[in-house]
Amino acid sequence: MKALLIGYARVSTDAQDLTAQREGLLALGVDYSRIYVDHGLTGTNRERPGLHEALAACREGATLVVTKLDRSARSLPDARAIAEVLTRRQVRLSLGGQVYDPHDPVGQLPFNVLAMVAEFESDLIRLRTREGIRVAKAKSKLRGKQPKLNPRQETHLVDLYRQGEHSTAELADLFGVARSTVYRALERDRVRGNQPARQLGTPAGPGH
Repeated sequence: MKALLIGYARVSTDAQDLTAQREGLLALGVDYSRIYVDHGLTGTNRERPGLHEALAACREGATLVVTKLDRSARSLPDARAIAEVLTRRQVRLSLGGQVYDPHDPVGQLPFNVLAMVAEFESDLIRLRTREGIRVAKAKSKLRGKQPKLNPRQETHLVDLYRQGEHSTAELADLFGVARSTVYRALERDRVRGNQPARQLGTPAGPGH
């Protein structure tokens, strides 16, 4: 009997597209009707209804399929929690076609290593962002009073927002500006036609 394949896809913002992940899951043999998705949710937000539905659909002997680890887990504790669910239900995990068996000691090792790498990379990005902003602010002070965000900083802020890794409140803190400055930068980008319309005046919720 062919093993049951359950697919899961996630994007961090409503503006991002799931097409590539869907196509990847279909190529890995997942039936379209068995693909569960989450929109506008960061990986650190455990309140993911699509993921819960996907896990609920996994019965003993099934395989949960994701295109990459960071589509299901973005931290080691999160990955371990998911692994515990899969272990209890005797469900395997397929990452881009590489199958891991979490209730097998050999299968647990690469799963944890991959999760640690994902968490480490995420931490590095945050550290580089903070360091870059600190240097930029120091240079700005030497030049005297400058606009709150220069064009390069504003572009960087918009790029970070699109990646879905930071809320507007976090971006305001990272760049040392008021949240209203973040909203205006995002609104200018929207007016230029670079991203879909969105209610930028409404503060983002936790993990957005």
